[in-house]
Parts: sequence; structure tokens; C-alpha cells
Amino acid sequence: MEAPAIFTEAEFYQRNFDPQEYLKAFYSMGTSREGASAFTMQNLRILHKMFSLDGLRGDILIDVGCGPTIYQLLSACEHFQEIIALDYTDKNRQELEKWLKNEAGAFDWEPVVKYVCELEGDREKWAEKQEKLRKKVKQVLKCDVTKANPTGPISLPPADCIVSTLCLEGACKDLATFRSALRNISTLLKPGGHLVMVTALGDTYYTFNKQAFSCLCLQKHEVEEAVVAAGFEVKFSEAQPYTVDDDRMDLKGVLGLVARRYPSAS
Repeated sequence: MEAPAIFTEAEFYQRNFDPQEYLKAFYSMGTSREGASAFTMQNLRILHKMFSLDGLRGDILIDVGCGPTIYQLLSACEHFQEIIALDYTDKNRQELEKWLKNEAGAFDWEPVVKYVCELEGDREKWAEKQEKLRKKVKQVLKCDVTKANPTGPISLPPADCIVSTLCLEGACKDLATFRSALRNISTLLKPGGHLVMVTALGDTYYTFNKQAFSCLCLQKHEVEEAVVAAGFEVKFSEAQPYTVDDDRMDLKGVLGLVARRYPSAS
């Protein structure tokens, strides 16, 4: 399927993004080990590595652009007491709530949770981890990363850590918007707090269910420079090539990055 020639606007997401089809396309690990599984497992490994780093601990974690997914919180939930999940589209937040409330028809994350538990050394703890995560996610709220106050009119307590996975590159039409979005989300963080990102590299689009969505094509140095310009010191940055032949996107690699907001940041 062809990539969209133009930027996918927020309202297109609001109307057309089908969270269930998206989850099926990208996060069904049970079916095959290629494609969906390779992409998910690579991201889970890098998140596990980053959340094992020193200093990534605290009370409040904010997930910026959570989508309908929980995979990005599975390693994180061991180190923070309270999680606030933010996303732009209503359907994504509803889909996430469905899983949090353990409702019928919610996406089955069990294979993903088991894989993370395996990385942590005990596959059998998966049910316990699911319950822990369900308890820790206290709020699911609307956000817009292109706004100076992403959660306005609501203001949140400043977080010890922000996690943002595969969000900004979909929400930002150019590098200037990406840089500005990083500054916007940094306001949700305490000075000295951490930013944990998983960013698609060299990707211009992704598709599922006959719909194509644009992606800002980013290089590692551009992401790092934007993070530094937003008032952070990069602590960890690792790009991993994505080598699966995958017709759903033109992804070249994935960047895992941890940065600390300068304590003097205003």
C-alpha cells in the first residue's frame, strides 16, 4: 500500500484510526514470530533495558501518546507508583480503559506480558504484572502534544518520568513541530526527571486495515538534538536496525533514548 503523500492530521486520527485493527496488526504476538512479533519484541527489549537503568524510579510516570497499548508500561510499572496515560484520540483511550477494567472484548496482551516477564526473569509472574499495571494506571486523559499545555485545561502533578513511544513522529508534521512538541511535553516533568522515548527512524508511513498514516522521517542525530534543545541531557541512546521485510511500513530502525531534564530548567 502506498504511503500518504500528505501529513495525517489529528482529526483524521480521531475519525479513522481503528485501535482494534491497529492492535491486531502490530501487537498480536501469538500468530507468527515475524512482522508483528519482531517489531513488538524489539521494542519490549529496548524498554526493558532503559527501565533497568539507574535513576529511573519515582512516584509518577506519565505516558504521552499511549495509543490503545500497554506494552510500553510493562517494564515501567515496576518502578513507579502511579501512572497517568495520555492520548489524543477518544477511541484509543476507550480501548485502553476496556483493558484496564478487564472488560470482555479487550485486546489480549497475555503473550506480550509473558515476554516481558521472561525478560525480567520469571515468565510465570505475568498475571501478577497485569494486575499491578491495572492498579497503577490512575487516569487516562486527552492530550495534544502540539499545545503548550498538552493536557489543558487539566494540569497534572509534575512527573518523575515521561515515557513516549512511537507518538511524536506520528503527531508532528515536520522537525520544527517535533522540537516544539518535545518542549511542550517537557513541561509535564519535574526538573531532574527523566524522559524515555522509543522513536521510529527513517519511517515515512505505516499502514493497517487499508489505511495509511504518515510518519515524520527522523534520523538518530535529529532526535538527540531536539531532546537537548528541549532542555535535556541525553543519558542513553541506542539505535537498532529494523531488518524485517515488512510491507506495512518503511521503518529503518528504532531509537531507544533516555534523557534527564536539567534541574535548573524553568
